[in-house]
Amino acid sequence: MSPHHVLYDPQGRLAAELPPDRVTHEQAVRTALAWSSPADVPAADVAQIGRLLAGAARVVADDVRTHAALLPEDDGRRLFAELILQEADGRLAQPCTSLNRVQNRARLIRALYERLDRLQSSVPADEAAVSSP
Repeated sequence: MSPHHVLYDPQGRLAAELPPDRVTHEQAVRTALAWSSPADVPAADVAQIGRLLAGAARVVADDVRTHAALLPEDDGRRLFAELILQEADGRLAQPCTSLNRVQNRARLIRALYERLDRLQSSVPADEAAVSSP
């Protein structure tokens, strides 16, 4: 038995209290993208990793929202972040019932982390620290 548990928090209530575990998220993304055929993965595993990736995507999306909000409304970086967040909201509203959807969710997490990295590098550290809960 493993001491690790998948946190399922569809409303994102715990996101503010738990820092994102990027290493774990990236490992789950690599695992999901490495699967080449639905026959390689038991349905229960697809469902579980789908939930894990949904939680990860929501946590990262919340960070992207926080950092984007620090930029002026007409800043292109903020506008692009908002487009990615709209895409994330749409994808996360769909059930994750197939390997294809799990892999799309994994790609979404990659895109969210890329956007987060760009936003973090564009916002001065003192502003980010002030806005953090």
